[in-house]
Amino acid sequence: AFAGILSDGRVVTWGRPDFGGDSDDVADQLRNVQQIQATKGAFAAILADGSAVAWGHAMYGGDSTEVQELLRNVQQIQSNAHAFAAILGDGTVVTWGDPDHGGNSSKVQDQLRNVRQVQATKFAFAALL
Repeated sequence: AFAGILSDGRVVTWGRPDFGGDSDDVADQLRNVQQIQATKGAFAAILADGSAVAWGHAMYGGDSTEVQELLRNVQQIQSNAHAFAAILGDGTVVTWGDPDHGGNSSKVQDQLRNVRQVQATKFAFAALL
């Protein structure tokens, strides 16, 4: 699937519907989009108000429901093949997607402070402090 940001900040998507090509379920939230990142089967967008919206296949990060309340003041989103990692304004990191491929950072969450950058491999993330 593909996603593009229009000049008015809305998003247009096309391609395989279950892999993010259909954004109808979140279309009302996709306003003032600043940036989009993609995994193998989902997308995540940073909005002008610092929140983030995800859509697509849940195992590829298309469902951010469990962390949605944490996605405030998002500065950057990085993606790997199956998950997303968002750096927040306070230097913490929120991850979601396939828990076996970087979507669950709970075991290292206490170490994810003052993060400046996140880098991705195909199935993992590394945080630069």
